[in-house]
Amino acid sequence: MDVTALRAAEGGQDVEGTAVLLPASYDILWSSVVFVVLFLLFWRFVLPALQRILDERSEGIERKLEQAEADRAEAQALLERYREQLAEARSEAARIRAEAQADRQSIVAEARTEAERAASVVTERAQIQLAGEAAAVRATLSRDVGRLATDLAERIIGESLDPQRTSATVDRFIADLEAAGAGSPDGPVTR
Repeated sequence: MDVTALRAAEGGQDVEGTAVLLPASYDILWSSVVFVVLFLLFWRFVLPALQRILDERSEGIERKLEQAEADRAEAQALLERYREQLAEARSEAARIRAEAQADRQSIVAEARTEAERAASVVTERAQIQLAGEAAAVRATLSRDVGRLATDLAERIIGESLDPQRTSATVDRFIADLEAAGAGSPDGPVTR
């Protein structure tokens, strides 16, 4: 639009310079009244509601910050408790390992002692059995040797000998051999 069209729209008044930019005084008055009314309504109703909403938000944020701080402190306490329990568990595990090692050593020592005791019992029984068998072998051998000697003597002489006298002679001879064998460390001397 050009300037002539503006003048025609205003009612034909000639406006010069900066007056073109300024509105009419009645427009300023009514605009001011509407502004004041809107400002008062805003001041009276909207601003308190906005202030209340901002205060509630601020309080909510503060509560959340306090809750976050409390949660952080609780998490820190839980972390410390966890670390303490972990340290206790490690020391308990070390103690259990030490006890297990000691138990293992005592079990091994006990088993060794039991095995030695069992071995000594077996050895003792074996020695008793060997001594019994040796005595039985000696008795059998003595009888057999005495009988063979008597048979040999009867063949050489050609007569039968008195069994009681022969038995007493053989027993004395074997007792002399055993006595001679007990005196020497190697046992009876055989040639």
